[in-house]
Amino acid sequence: MRIVLVGPPGAGKGTQAGRIVDRFGGVHIATGEILRSNAERGTELGRTASRYMDRGDLVPDEVMIDMVLERMGEGDCAGGFVLDGFPRTVPQAEALERRLEELGCPLDAVVSFEIDEDELRDRLAGRAEEQDRAEDDDEGAIRRRLKLFGDETKPLLDFYDDRGLLVRIEAKGDLDEVTGRIAAALAERGGRAGAA
Repeated sequence: MRIVLVGPPGAGKGTQAGRIVDRFGGVHIATGEILRSNAERGTELGRTASRYMDRGDLVPDEVMIDMVLERMGEGDCAGGFVLDGFPRTVPQAEALERRLEELGCPLDAVVSFEIDEDELRDRLAGRAEEQDRAEDDDEGAIRRRLKLFGDETKPLLDFYDDRGLLVRIEAKGDLDEVTGRIAAALAERGGRAGAA
């Protein structure tokens, strides 16, 4: 299956992406890992992205698009993928759509993780403690990230809703409950999910 996960920081996208891949196959493509890999390897895209990340700014659409589309060109993505953290904006979604049309393999679903802000703050606080992630323990940074997500995501969700791809999932609850909701929603959409 070809799936995009959309949700605010701390909603559980990374955890659930691994579970979706285990159940339905394909590969988990996390934009954070792509950014780190390019930066560590010193690629031209990595150097460009690092300039933005070092200032605490978001990496521009064109850089993210190039990195993700390059990653999707690798052989392990042929059997499907779960995109986590991309697309983040409508221009990124349009670029992804064009690329998948060229390949003749459109998206199967876009899963939106629906969760309230109080629950998110609790999760981020827990993640900051467990994983020593400073960005999850800075109230100002959390507020900025959540506002940015809200500002950018509404148009993105509308974009995918208009295409009949959007699946909204209640992301509150334990991991198995959320996984079950996602699996059931994907099974309803057909494809290999129905046989899993």
